[in-house]
Amino acid sequence: MTSDTMTLTGVVATTPRHLVTSSGLAITSFRLASGQRRFDRKRNVWVDADPNWYTVSSFRQLAHNVVASVRKGQHVVVTGRLRVRDWENADRNGTSVELEADAIGHDLTWCTTAYVRSAPAAMPAPQPAMEQEDPEPGSSEQVASEQDASERAEPGSFAPRGAPSLATLDS
Repeated sequence: MTSDTMTLTGVVATTPRHLVTSSGLAITSFRLASGQRRFDRKRNVWVDADPNWYTVSSFRQLAHNVVASVRKGQHVVVTGRLRVRDWENADRNGTSVELEADAIGHDLTWCTTAYVRSAPAAMPAPQPAMEQEDPEPGSSEQVASEQDASERAEPGSFAPRGAPSLATLDS
């Protein structure tokens, strides 16, 4: 068995299959077709070669986010640990090529997406409220503060989370 970290691009070839084990581990898997293209100089055209096929598996919060976000036919980028395993049963034998995903996202060469931050699958017990100078990340106060800052920023500008807006820097 080999194990290497790699990044693949391809098309989701099957509907992602989601399950939660009896111990509470979330798993989502799908088949990925990673197509190869090459330029045929004789015909002066790009041609598709046979795709490589992978089983992509994701776990825990990534598994929940994949089943909510990824659909069959979409182009994705996957980074993870490659596992190549030989198998055999009474009738046949073969090789399984799997990618245990660390990250999965849409391939923005083919689409656009809207980022929506997800809540953890299992929420921790609430903590007693304490006075804070800065709002909690993701709280309604912080979101409102960031929206105010983005409205003050110049068109086309960008202020990352926690960074002052351009208007704040000028004053």
